[in-house]
Formats: sequence, structure tokens, C-alpha cells
Amino acid sequence: MTQVLIVEDEPDIRRFLRLTLAQDGWTVAEAGSVSLALAEAAERRPGLVILDLGLPDADGSEFIRAFRTWSDAPILVLSARSQEADKVDALEAGADDYLVKPFGVAELLARVHALSRRRLPRDMPEQALIRFGETEIDLARRQVSRAGSPVKLTPIEFNLLVYLASHPDRVLTQRQILRAVWGEGHAGDSHYLRIYIGRLRQKLEADRTRPRHLLTETGVGYRMVL
Repeated sequence: MTQVLIVEDEPDIRRFLRLTLAQDGWTVAEAGSVSLALAEAAERRPGLVILDLGLPDADGSEFIRAFRTWSDAPILVLSARSQEADKVDALEAGADDYLVKPFGVAELLARVHALSRRRLPRDMPEQALIRFGETEIDLARRQVSRAGSPVKLTPIEFNLLVYLASHPDRVLTQRQILRAVWGEGHAGDSHYLRIYIGRLRQKLEADRTRPRHLLTETGVGYRMVL
């Protein structure tokens, strides 16, 4: 069956989820933090993610936004946060379903089965590395290098680059990119996008005024050429 990635920092809950899913026939991978979860996701390419929000190094919504730049695999949030605002934030970030702790095993498995039937994940890169020109993107380590030298990117810059590079030679509208990288609430903030595209060109293009990889499609959006 599809591999499930469990992202949960409480060992007892993580163990319970692992055993429950394994008994139901799923292959399971685990992570206890956002950084480890992103590395595991890049290496293992899970077909479904079960995610806690209260993680030690960052909020789970940060994982959702980063993961959504290169995968459409369903995400089920399991959280003790029961407020409507928390649910809305997670769903708008890109989660597919939200289950409040404590929960019953039957309901958990029913939601997992429903998500696995709902859609197949978009193909992720075949490897955890994406290369274009002199640039290499390491998805597992969330690192970028150019001509062998490290390039320092902010989390937003990295997520934007990965989203574009995961859709090579495809014209992406400004609204599509903003929703994927910044979230639904920023779908109209095209000035954000211009600023960050400019930063990426400055760091990764040989000549930012004549880009070869991060191309503007006038009046529409952007296209990445690998």
C-alpha cells in the first residue's frame, strides 16, 4: 500500500499511529520535527502525510506550505487545537483534512482511507536533487548550491524555487504561485512575487537582466526552464 509519513513529536502517539497503520497494511515512515519531516518526505515520497501542528522546531503549517510546493499528496492534520481558526489556517495552507485529538481508531482509518481514494499525488521529482544550469537543489537538506558553492535562500525563496522547478517548462500564473507558496490569503499579492523572483534571479542567474531559467510570461506569470 501507499507509504504514510507520520509527523508527530510525542513518541507514544507516534508509536500508536505507527502500529495502527501497520496493522491496517500501510508502510510507515516517521519524523518528530518539521525539518526531519521535510527530509523524509523528499527521500521517501510518501503518498499520504499525517501531521501534528505543535512540533518542536516549527509549526506544522510550515511543513504544509513547504511540502505543497512539490507534492499534492494528501495531508491529514491530527491536532489538539480545536478552534475553528486553527482548522481554517491548516486547510488554507494546503491540508486536506483535520481531525482533533483525542480521536478514535475507526475514524482515523476511515479518514486515511478516504484521503487515499480521493486523489493520487502529483509526481514528485524522481530524485531528491533538481539541477538546472550550475544550480543544484537538494530537497532533503533544503539546500541550494551554484557552481559548487552554497547559496543562502530564505524559506520563502527556497519554497518558491522548488515550486517553479517542480513544474518545468510550464507557465504558472501569479495566482497559482502565490497560493502554493504564500497561501490563499496572499493570492492577490503579486508584488510579493516580483520581489522574490528578482531575489532568486540575483542569486541564481548569470545575468539577472537576461534570465535563462526564471522566465517571465508577460501578463500571466512565470515559467522555469531547467
